[in-house]
Amino acid sequence: MTKSDGPDYSNPKIVTVAQMVAIEQASERHGVITDTLMENAGLAVAQAGRRLAGGNIAGVPVLVLVGPGNNGADGLVAARHLQRWGASVTAYLVRDRPSPDPKMDLALEYAVEVVQCAEDSDLVRLDSLLSRSRLVIDAVLGTGNSRPIEGTVREVMLRLGQTRSWARRPKLLALDLPSGLDADSGAADRACPVVDLTLALGRPKVGLLAFPGAANVGVLEIADIGIPPGLKEDTQIDLELLTPAWVGERLPARPLDSHKGTFGHALVVAGSRNYVGAAFLASQAAVRVGAGLVTLATPSSVYSIAATKLTEVIHLPLPEGSDGRAAASGAQMIEENLSRYNAMLVGCGLGWSPGTADFIERLLLSPVNPAHPSPASGVPVIIDADGLNNLSQLEDWWRRLERPSVVTPHPGEMATLTGTPTGKVQQDRPGSARQWASFWNLTVALKGAYTAVAQPAGTVRVSPFSNPGLASGGTGDVLSGIIVGLMAQGLSPNDATCCGVYLHGFAAESVRQRLGDSGMAASDLLEALPESLAHIKRTGTG
Repeated sequence: MTKSDGPDYSNPKIVTVAQMVAIEQASERHGVITDTLMENAGLAVAQAGRRLAGGNIAGVPVLVLVGPGNNGADGLVAARHLQRWGASVTAYLVRDRPSPDPKMDLALEYAVEVVQCAEDSDLVRLDSLLSRSRLVIDAVLGTGNSRPIEGTVREVMLRLGQTRSWARRPKLLALDLPSGLDADSGAADRACPVVDLTLALGRPKVGLLAFPGAANVGVLEIADIGIPPGLKEDTQIDLELLTPAWVGERLPARPLDSHKGTFGHALVVAGSRNYVGAAFLASQAAVRVGAGLVTLATPSSVYSIAATKLTEVIHLPLPEGSDGRAAASGAQMIEENLSRYNAMLVGCGLGWSPGTADFIERLLLSPVNPAHPSPASGVPVIIDADGLNNLSQLEDWWRRLERPSVVTPHPGEMATLTGTPTGKVQQDRPGSARQWASFWNLTVALKGAYTAVAQPAGTVRVSPFSNPGLASGGTGDVLSGIIVGLMAQGLSPNDATCCGVYLHGFAAESVRQRLGDSGMAASDLLEALPESLAHIKRTGTG
């Protein structure tokens, strides 16, 4: 089977409203009319609703809140299918529908009950329907709405939102996006409901992955509604959502006749007297993702502690200063051994001081002073945490970084590196990552909820994961170790970063399902990595 004959391993594009309209118009020019997209969308919503309700929909009371536009029409298609499968479906018309209305006529033919909000005095019937329904589908406002919700629509959505506090509440499914969420900015009206599942139609919208609105989305799924492949209006978009299929195709193979040299040698330069754990977490993560060999270069006082825990790791003790951090002379020691390694990680737990900045400058950057030797190029490097904080003290550091490189800042570190307020970085996370990847000419992973990975050419890939359990010390060290372990096995810096970000998020989700949001420790991720790798390889490309 050739690649062209096999599964589609591309990532779905993340689109603005204008881009989605252009894609739909191009689909129509290629013979896929709007009605076909609408029918496909409604069927996909019905199928998602059936899954959300537990699978057996027969006899289940379902309420579909129907708006005046295409979103409402999609909801009526979903109502028809659910009724056809045996559910007891009521379509509640929040606003008047246009006339004629073919989707309404078909719903009525299948005996879908229709209730007009205009005839529901004080919304008494709505309250009754909400109280007895097991599934509610929000098909009120679509991507075309960017105004504040007002009047009766606002009251309906507020009452829908109140069901979240009920002991026996219905499952809430949003069709394309929760009503009141701005599809381009992620702004959320106060009446925008928090739902269990959002089914993005065709392509996920930018606002579904931007806060504050992302907090209302619940689980995000994407429905194939029949958009023809290869449309230039689609393929030219440079913002994508990472998928297990894309990641699984790129993860390193494990041939039966392999040996430890097959899977590369990762060098981890990490740790200081105050941050011993960072060296352990990063090194062990590289081991857990399959690097054949891992060497930890760390101050000698850290080595004596780390060696007792890291039994699979080779150790390179470094000279250190009185502060327990790596001395600048240690850069030469690493340089002399650098030809042994396939990838290098620098930064986790090194500390932040003039002496550490001197060490990193000598290790990574071409010299301003010709008296200092130039560091060897060619070995790709990922720079994280204190590596970034120290780099920020060095003028024009990016111009002197003459090797394939990845930086992985969290928003605060990005603010320090760029002189940009953290709030501005967070306003457009993919845009921030893209801007600086291009300016610095290296791969940037802007960490946080929905981590954005940008390459210098402009494509940005966004992680589908947002996990509060990762808001704890050491989880970033694990991510860096994953990335250097994948780079050592031959993945390009950009692919290693994208795959590492996805794997890190997937492992965190598996830990959350087992332990919950609170109390997740970085070391929990280490245990979850091999199983997560196996799962993505097994199911991502299958």
